[in-house]
Amino acid sequence: MITRLWLSLCILLISVPTVLGQYTETINSNRPGNSQGAFAVGKNVLQLELGLGLGQENHDLLNTEASAFSIDYAVRYGLLKERLEINAIGNYQRNEVTFNDGFVTGNFTQANFRLNSVGAKYLLYDPYRKRDLEGPNLYSWKANNTFQWRDLIPAVSVYAGANFDFEDNPFTPEDELTISPRVVIITQNNFLGGWVFVTNIIVDRVTTEFPSYSYILTLTHAFSEKFSAFVENEGIKSDFYADQLFRGGAAYLFNKDFQLDASVLLNWKDTPTRTFFRIGASYRFDMHGEDEYIEETGPDGEPINKKKKKKKRNRRDDVDVEDDGGNPFEDRP
Repeated sequence: MITRLWLSLCILLISVPTVLGQYTETINSNRPGNSQGAFAVGKNVLQLELGLGLGQENHDLLNTEASAFSIDYAVRYGLLKERLEINAIGNYQRNEVTFNDGFVTGNFTQANFRLNSVGAKYLLYDPYRKRDLEGPNLYSWKANNTFQWRDLIPAVSVYAGANFDFEDNPFTPEDELTISPRVVIITQNNFLGGWVFVTNIIVDRVTTEFPSYSYILTLTHAFSEKFSAFVENEGIKSDFYADQLFRGGAAYLFNKDFQLDASVLLNWKDTPTRTFFRIGASYRFDMHGEDEYIEETGPDGEPINKKKKKKKRNRRDDVDVEDDGGNPFEDRP
């Protein structure tokens, strides 16, 4: 039954008709947090996100201390539709472990993927598209600049993918190569004043003996067009590993396609205690589309005028219109 549910979600991602847009003029990165935002990168946009981390993991019951190095990555691509994204997401970690149980002291190395998944994300509902098309309220400053109840309605996406857990992995419960489903329900609220709140509800490895259920809550604030900061809480519940993780950090936008970030990770338990410092970068290859010129000709083929066909871009949607001074949204369904 679980396998059928997973396959149904995958089919849903492909079959829902296109009515919404995703492209933004500046890079749309999930970094430096660990959650996925509801919006895709945009059709024909390839985005790379990479992070490096140094940390410490000390386990009081096992009497171990580990110096850790990690690499986390995401490769994201907008495929076929504006709101469809395929991606590969992973986190590789290497621990140099020292143990001392009072009788024996030694060292050993642990190295493998904490996460290695491939899947697709699809935007099911975008409340901001209609607002973008309507434009601002010309008769009410309050309606445009204060909280409205409709702001509580989030954009909603679903992610369906597969985990690839390799054999002899100390960070996952299985001892052999295992492929299992990963499903995430994603919501995102964009509030006035540069505040964004993202929620991820994650169902992981439900076909194995150790299913995992978790949530991620991320609050981001943009202080300017270049600088933003975030706080995040992740809760994980599983018979193999349960924890409460807390992250915080900041990102700096160098240009519309390139972002740098830094963050810290802490937890409150001692089995193990985890402390990490991470830096990272996001870069996109924007192949979304360019302005083009259309030359009209007379009966004999002579040019009579030129009209510039602009790619009208707003926050969430692309519209092709002719720059003839008319209403660009007049004929839009």
